[in-house]
Amino acid sequence: MARKTIGIVLLVSGIVIMAVSLFADVLGVTGNLSVGWKQLVGVGVGVIVTLVGVWLAWRKSQQTK
Repeated sequence: MARKTIGIVLLVSGIVIMAVSLFADVLGVTGNLSVGWKQLVGVGVGVIVTLVGVWLAWRKSQQTK
């Protein structure tokens, strides 16, 4: 799989992780209506995955001669 494709997959995955973490209360995953520490950890992981995806997707490929 190409590096750019992996980057795009990670980018989309990170956004999904962040969205599910932030909207866990609305989706009925948790029982309360406040943002808990587990949701914040999920958002942090989503941000990291998204940033790695952006870096891989838009990084210029290195060509060795």
